[in-house]
Amino acid sequence: MKVCEGIKWFFNFFIVGLLLYCENRQTMNKFLSHFTKTAFGIAVIAGVIACNQNPGSTKAPADADSTKTAPVQKEKIVYVNSDTLSEQYGYFKDIRARLEDKAKKAQSNLQAKGQAFQREIAEAEKNAATMSAAERQATEERLARKQQELAQLNQNASNSLAQDEATEFNAVYTAITEYLKKHAEEKGYRFVLTYSHTNPAVLYADPELDITKEVLDALNKEYSAKKTTEKK
Repeated sequence: MKVCEGIKWFFNFFIVGLLLYCENRQTMNKFLSHFTKTAFGIAVIAGVIACNQNPGSTKAPADADSTKTAPVQKEKIVYVNSDTLSEQYGYFKDIRARLEDKAKKAQSNLQAKGQAFQREIAEAEKNAATMSAAERQATEERLARKQQELAQLNQNASNSLAQDEATEFNAVYTAITEYLKKHAEEKGYRFVLTYSHTNPAVLYADPELDITKEVLDALNKEYSAKKTTEKK
């Protein structure tokens, strides 16, 4: 008699799910997609408003035309390209590398355990004809426990990666927004928007309003200094 067909079915299903889960590039693409939607996908970074400065009042000359009005100053609205930040910001590159490394380790671990489980099933099938009823039952119970352990391991790895993703991306988002608040106050910007080709909340952006390069240079300089300090 064959070992429980249900266990064989589970193993085939588990291996397919394992390979899908452990496909590293797809996992990282999912991370990047989620990051773009939840972090950089915000169209307006609220609160990045510089203090209004009241111009000093001066009296107009006696012969000035009182009907003329001063030109209205345009609101200082700029934007950063979130695609460029995600590709070139050193902090984000390091985060991506850490997540990729952890995903590879999880992949290797799950594959090794899955292959070991496959060998156990093959061995049980090979010896099934010579097993007593009690031995067959014990083997099925043991393999069922292994099945549950592998499923739990898979779930734990997924949860751990998701938690790391949330923590890491929240940290980089905080670093960017804190710098932008400071930068906006220094430059007198009223709003800082994000622009992305992959998630276009803004359909058109005037290149003259693009401050991505200056922001990116400053962020990378700040991050490099932080890394140097932490190594000491």
